[in-house]
Amino acid sequence: MFTKRFTTALVAAAVLMAGTAFASPAKHYAFLDGNPDGSYRIDPQHTNVFFTIGHVGITEFTGRFDQISGTYTFNAQDPAKDRVNITIPAASINTDLALRDQHLRSKEFFDVKKYPDITFVSSKYVPTGKKSGDLYGNLTLHGVTKPVVFQVRELGAGNVPYLPKPWGGYLSGFVATTTIHRSDFSMDAYLPEGLSNAIAIKVEVEGNKV
Repeated sequence: MFTKRFTTALVAAAVLMAGTAFASPAKHYAFLDGNPDGSYRIDPQHTNVFFTIGHVGITEFTGRFDQISGTYTFNAQDPAKDRVNITIPAASINTDLALRDQHLRSKEFFDVKKYPDITFVSSKYVPTGKKSGDLYGNLTLHGVTKPVVFQVRELGAGNVPYLPKPWGGYLSGFVATTTIHRSDFSMDAYLPEGLSNAIAIKVEVEGNKV
């Protein structure tokens, strides 16, 4: 009995000491507060494009696109110089179900063979706060181009030297959201009962300064 208790005590002490030795510094996670001004190339491994649609009047369903490329320029002093140019291959849609993804790539929805790319090209940026603004531009989807407005929020910016190439260097990050109606882009399958017309879009962007 003594031996068992002694062994248990040793194990507990070792775990405690290991936890103390390898514990992270006692500080809170925080976004870097550097200057986001500059031109950036989008990092596809740290950028996400999500869409949320109403499903059969019961719930909301979220999917994503797994590929994205593009550039953006941010100038806090002169927003007229801001530029955003993004391309998303429509075939990169991913809802975690291969059969559904195949259906979404078909002529009934995205028709990816005829319309392979989704693009967004900005026209102007209007600040609404110190780290927020409205990004106006043209969205091309399913062969149709329409004006849309994204609500943009700056998250962080600064030098991150400890990340290896191509991910490290001076980085900035933003979140952009908007809502579109798919019927505006000639995508009206299963309207109105099966799937909602309104599609919420969220883009989480991280870029490397060039």
